[in-house]
Amino acid sequence: MRRLHLYQLGPRAYALSRKKEIFKRNFQDQMHRIHFAQTYSEACLPVVVNRHNSLIRRKLGEVDQQLQENKAVNLALAAPRLTHLLIRPGETFSFWHCVGECTAEKGYREGLTISGNHPSSGIGGGMCQMTNLIHWMVLHSSLTITEHHHHGRFDLFPDFGRQVPFGTGTSIVYNYLDYRVENRTSDTFQLVIETNERYLCGELRCDHPQPLKYHIYEQDSGFTWEKDGAYRHNIVRRKAINKASGEVAFDQELIVNHAKVMYDPKLIDPALFRESGFWNRQK
Repeated sequence: MRRLHLYQLGPRAYALSRKKEIFKRNFQDQMHRIHFAQTYSEACLPVVVNRHNSLIRRKLGEVDQQLQENKAVNLALAAPRLTHLLIRPGETFSFWHCVGECTAEKGYREGLTISGNHPSSGIGGGMCQMTNLIHWMVLHSSLTITEHHHHGRFDLFPDFGRQVPFGTGTSIVYNYLDYRVENRTSDTFQLVIETNERYLCGELRCDHPQPLKYHIYEQDSGFTWEKDGAYRHNIVRRKAINKASGEVAFDQELIVNHAKVMYDPKLIDPALFRESGFWNRQK
């Protein structure tokens, strides 16, 4: 007989389970005495490590577009809590430590969320796009990612203006699923984030030029038909090149994605499908 978790026993049990997880995370942070980044500077650090813009309003299958409009509001509320934050040597950036809980009392609206393997909605929905942006910039730096969750098992929406490889996103839930980055270098980094009518705009800056240039790329990208439907797969890699010599410092595998397609496979270009034998052998 399958054991049910507390959060599966109804709304009240879910609320209790959520409070328990929040308390546990706060207790762990106090016990570990993490030195969180919490200093801001209006003056921008001189070196741009990475810059990226992310389209706010996307067509995501049959998702109500009003949730996209609400997400724009939510992102605009969160951005001032993050912009100009300094991440100094020895400090840890925590998304939830900076932004706090997204509540209706603070002006946050009902936006898109992910529940299990399907889209849902909730107050403050859409924050994943913010951590997606930050994660992408961090991948192009020498900062160390210490906590990262993502929707790795499912491909929930057909592509719409995709700029980055599939599977490089994030998943967050206040505050026990966080996105955290530690600065183990001798340099100070800074986030600069703002929204405009169309884009969520971000810069990761630093006080000194960086010796390495990073490139994030994918291999073996495509779709396969399997017994229970279509699957999307790719291998995401990260290459670092020494700016002075041009030599490759390292080329590492970040993640292998093998995600079940949860939308109508007819929306996929048939040319992107490939033989599934290779991937079956890799399991």
